[in-house]
Amino acid sequence: MKPAFRALALAATLAAMAPLAHAQTLRWAAQNDILTLDPHSQNHSTTSALLQHAYEGLTRYNRTYQIEGALATDWKAISPTQIRFNLRKGVKFHDGSPFTADDVVFSFSRINSPHSTLKPFVAGITEIKKVDSHTVDFILSAPNPILTRTIIDFRIMSKAWADKNKASAPPNVSAKEETFATRNAMGTGPYKITGWQPEQRITMVQNPDWWDAKNASNVKQVVYTPIKSDQTRVAGLLSGEVDLVTDLPTQDVARLKTDAKLKVLEGNEVRTIFIAMDQGSDELRNSSVKGANPFKDKRVREAVSLAIDRAAIQRAIMRGLSQPAGLMVPPGANGYTASLDTVIKADGERAKKLLAEAGYPNGIELPFNCPNNRYVNDEEICQALVSMWARVGIKAKLQTESFATYSPRVQKFDYQFFLYGWGVPTYDALYVLQALVRTRGAGADGNGNYWKISDARLDALIDDIKTEVDATKRNALIQSALSRVRDEHLFAPIHYQVRPWAMKRNIETTHRSDDKPEVRFTQMK
Repeated sequence: MKPAFRALALAATLAAMAPLAHAQTLRWAAQNDILTLDPHSQNHSTTSALLQHAYEGLTRYNRTYQIEGALATDWKAISPTQIRFNLRKGVKFHDGSPFTADDVVFSFSRINSPHSTLKPFVAGITEIKKVDSHTVDFILSAPNPILTRTIIDFRIMSKAWADKNKASAPPNVSAKEETFATRNAMGTGPYKITGWQPEQRITMVQNPDWWDAKNASNVKQVVYTPIKSDQTRVAGLLSGEVDLVTDLPTQDVARLKTDAKLKVLEGNEVRTIFIAMDQGSDELRNSSVKGANPFKDKRVREAVSLAIDRAAIQRAIMRGLSQPAGLMVPPGANGYTASLDTVIKADGERAKKLLAEAGYPNGIELPFNCPNNRYVNDEEICQALVSMWARVGIKAKLQTESFATYSPRVQKFDYQFFLYGWGVPTYDALYVLQALVRTRGAGADGNGNYWKISDARLDALIDDIKTEVDATKRNALIQSALSRVRDEHLFAPIHYQVRPWAMKRNIETTHRSDDKPEVRFTQMK
């Protein structure tokens, strides 16, 4: 973009922020917009990061990722499969109506709707029973060793509000459906969402009646602006029109560290960026191979991975702000083991040999899909991958688009060879294995398995991980599962993301490795 046009783009983007700008307004920018305001619709990190300010769960993380009560004050096991939660009394939704057990029971039925992609957060819960107005029992299919972690992102919505506005179930996003809850919110959290203009901004005001007001931030208003252009985001920060940027272009980090008006927080993110391959379809659409699916052959999947020069991506594209990956579970998540994290070294000759052995001596031609505003340097990574694969005979035809349209198409199984990322909000490997690897079934099993993997041995391991309460035995099962995923080359992991944030000197905040900045941990001096 030419400087003059970049200046005009910056002015137009930031002009929308001006009406709410004052000393206690936090102006936060990142590259990615949310997908919806519905808390039970889309399992998308940016969406979750914004909605957590309005919608709360029964539990939450503190600053050090320890579990504490939120809408529940405490809980106890009545039996290994019946957990009783005492709900916090006196909590009000943003419209002033009371929070009760009915809202928890309703929200459970809603998150289990056919079109919700958030079922992993209630995995293993067969029923939630109302005991009285402020007590509920979770009935489990089997003991769940990480229940209080998984339900953090089970957000509670007002039943009365949803029923009144004909939003009792989340819509089918892949079919472009919407309900009132798509563009309006009614939670109990520290901030009320007052508006969402897609691809322009989200506005929030502090909830003065929040139950935890004694620990509230001094930030009274928040303006979140999705700015796709790296240059425009950084220009906004340098000019003072933006206070906080949480999607920093890697090429600008070193320069921003030297700016006396700014400070940079660096931290690893519990997210793996990887290449997904359809392993269930009988034929890949629009590929040069007819009547067969090359990705069903382990040798082809290994060749895809061997062609990737992860060290070069780390050095040239990520500028050192990534960690090459050998596993699908990143450091920081329970189950990750450094000894298993064997990063594949690029070996073009072996990749060519494997393709020839699999019956493709002349290579393969097929579409390759990539978002251009979701992950750090996603489009640049994909462009590099296309070049790397071309050297071994994999002719990938790159197609890029905004994540707003990319995500629904992934959920419709439109893509068969594509770049994707997966975080671990529970900080436990089961979240990755159950969603991405388990054969697709009811509930959380295979809920994110958009590549049609079905492996009976892995299914058995994952089912055992779900219910094993002995930590040593459970971690051994996790390591066995991760080893098999790695050795079968079910994915081609590229790297674990690093997320540097930049902000004005008057901002104090806590870096979050789950990529969910929280304004309740933020102060403006």
